[in-house]
Amino acid sequence: MCSQKRRRQDTDPQALVEDLASRHGEPRGLALDGTVAPGVNGIDCTALLDLLEGRAETVVAWAHGGEWLGAGTALDAQGDIVPVLAVTPRRIDALSSRTAGQDGDWVERLIAVTGWTLPPQRPDIDWAVTEARMGSRPPRDYKRMVETFGEGAFDAYLHLNQEPWADFQKDGLLVWAGTEHENLYCWQTDDEDPDRWPVTIRTLDGDDVTFDCSTAEFVCRILVEKEHPFTMAHYFDTHWFMTYCTNT
Repeated sequence: MCSQKRRRQDTDPQALVEDLASRHGEPRGLALDGTVAPGVNGIDCTALLDLLEGRAETVVAWAHGGEWLGAGTALDAQGDIVPVLAVTPRRIDALSSRTAGQDGDWVERLIAVTGWTLPPQRPDIDWAVTEARMGSRPPRDYKRMVETFGEGAFDAYLHLNQEPWADFQKDGLLVWAGTEHENLYCWQTDDEDPDRWPVTIRTLDGDDVTFDCSTAEFVCRILVEKEHPFTMAHYFDTHWFMTYCTNT
């Protein structure tokens, strides 16, 4: 529901948006100067606009767990523009409970599990430059993940590297992600075919734990499988990708 309205001089809408952006990443625009943003209709977060009953002026939104957070300005009953903060539930995609034991396109499944609706964030990335630095190509599903999601973190926890790190190349490992717990998510690069590289976790204690699966499959499984040894499913039932803030 909408938050209690405060006196206009008590809340700076831009400061509120900037504060939320520092915590939740780059928002998606819902309304600008009283007009619904192009491409917004039909997206789950438009329920925030429904709460404002057509009075939204400039409103942006963030996904966080099972909720949409909205902030900005709207018209009050007297027609004055006032700051608003609104919260509404996110829908849980049915695919998130049907991931285990299935084959298929794991990147598409990851898009569904996270409720991703934005256009590809880095569709024109020059992989030839990256591959020249690496001396090999990354797995195809990792490249699609970077092209689709760009810079950010799954569930604000698993940070997706935009280029693999070679810090442990002497151990045959390339790092493609990391977590708040300082675990490093790597590939074991022994196979000549990068698409067959297994995922290996280099833990904070220096242990290596290997999983015979692709990059996107691994992320899907740790998001939704509560029995996975590196699960994130204990923290949230609904998942999202937090795009790091580039503009506030």
